[in-house]
Amino acid sequence: MMTPMRVLIPLPDHDFDVTEVAVPWRLLTDAGHQVVFATERARTRPAADARLLTGVLFGQLGAEDEPKRFYEQLTAAPEFTATTAWADVDVTAYDGLLLPGGHAPGMRQYLGSDQLQQQVARFWALGRPVGAICHGVLVLARTRDPETGRSLLADRRTTCLPKYMERTAYLTTAWRLGRYYRTYPAYVEDEVRSALGDPAVQFERGPRVLTRRGTADDDSHAFVVQDGTYLSARWPGDAYLFARRYLELLGA
Repeated sequence: MMTPMRVLIPLPDHDFDVTEVAVPWRLLTDAGHQVVFATERARTRPAADARLLTGVLFGQLGAEDEPKRFYEQLTAAPEFTATTAWADVDVTAYDGLLLPGGHAPGMRQYLGSDQLQQQVARFWALGRPVGAICHGVLVLARTRDPETGRSLLADRRTTCLPKYMERTAYLTTAWRLGRYYRTYPAYVEDEVRSALGDPAVQFERGPRVLTRRGTADDDSHAFVVQDGTYLSARWPGDAYLFARRYLELLGA
């Protein structure tokens, strides 16, 4: 039986990815761990990207049914409304940090926060498990080591949302949704690569996929990269494998 641990999951006020939050939350809590959510201001009730619940375009491209059920359960959980403020977090009180993604405009509050990056740098220095998926990898890429001034990922192997996937989603939906799938002018992969000391060696794009996802009992189409206590994944289709490997990191 694994000793119960506390895992911190920072979130923006709205627009985070349904699957990338709900699946790790469900697997972590089912394993007996405590998840604490943090938002910019304490006691904010966060909300996922609504389009992912109803379908991004003509009912398609949204979250799968099981992650949507998990999200419904999450919204009824007391920890979802009892959020702590990013600035008030004592990082030493947590055994793990998990950084989810999302691409809609509300994510910029979280992806670009200097305050959050300072807390992430403090936690990273503890050498405890850190997981990041999709756009969540940007938080680490943008966070500087206070001693070296370099990105936290400068010497790490990593993956993130691949450029081909971000570009395809954007080109498929731009006629209707504009830049909904382009959070920033730069692609996520390009920014993450620019943070690495040797991107040709350190960046791992993984197998090419567009629609096939990993599931609760099939990891055939999922992909993660582990480098020490750091775990990264590409998109919602990796969420189940990502959550299970993160549990293994906590156990180690």
